[in-house]
Amino acid sequence: MTRLFRSCVACVRIRRSHTDNLRRILPWFCIFVFAAAAEAQVQVDLKFKRLQYIAYEPVVATVAITNLAGRDIELHDADGQSWLGFEITGSEEQPIAPLSGANREPPLKIQAGQRVTRQIDLTPLYPVHEFGAYHVRTNVYFADLGKFFYSGTRVFEVTDARPIWQQTVGVPGAGGSDEVRTYSLMTNRFPDHTSLYVRVQNKETGVVYATYSLGRTISFEQPQAEIDRANQLHVLHCAAPRAWSYARIGLNGELLEHSSFMETKTRPHLVHSGGGEVAVRGGMVEAPAQSSGSKAPKLSARPPGAPTDDR
Repeated sequence: MTRLFRSCVACVRIRRSHTDNLRRILPWFCIFVFAAAAEAQVQVDLKFKRLQYIAYEPVVATVAITNLAGRDIELHDADGQSWLGFEITGSEEQPIAPLSGANREPPLKIQAGQRVTRQIDLTPLYPVHEFGAYHVRTNVYFADLGKFFYSGTRVFEVTDARPIWQQTVGVPGAGGSDEVRTYSLMTNRFPDHTSLYVRVQNKETGVVYATYSLGRTISFEQPQAEIDRANQLHVLHCAAPRAWSYARIGLNGELLEHSSFMETKTRPHLVHSGGGEVAVRGGMVEAPAQSSGSKAPKLSARPPGAPTDDR
């Protein structure tokens, strides 16, 4: 009987101990669950189209934001914070500060459960033209909660292409200022293809007006390049077997015209007309010429000591 009584008392003490422990743990458990729920209210994902980019080429980040708050939300600047930002570190883990005067993103409304994407060109926003690897993380500030939500970290590398052609020309109508532009054609080998790049810059001031890809090219076919009477650049290159790509580039890096040609009995080639114009002769037009008129953003000046295309 005494043993039974002692066993009952021990059971009661154990139950009281478990109850006391549960009472102590429960508030912390609730806080953990609440924090986990809060962390899941906005999901942020970051992607880059590829790993390697050319110096001064647009580096476009795709940011995806998913609203898991269970209600419609609006992301906007508040409390001195931009609602969308990036944390970038260089090859030596040094933080990369944004350039002054960078435009901020307008407010964004996201319906409950909706996923929206934004493509942000980092090149005019951050000085990411030095050679090396960059680690990037996106942060989204949710003013309703007064907290940040972060993406995972992604990496991209900046390198330079191999120069294959270069020409410096004057700017017509510059008012006697002797302002010049240097056109450069470069190639870069990727794991599965080779791309042809064009760069427009003023080497005297160090300003790079544009750097972008003109598309894939066959490495054993040398691109053709000609300057017309307006000092615009015309480029014709072989993009695939019997397929050719034509582009006309302006003095500030605008892609003014582009079209595709198929090689038939004759091979497409550039010719000068009597009036100083440049045109494509031979082959057959596959895609009619399209005028873009879009002007690539003017990027920051090349810093002292940065490699040039002459090397």
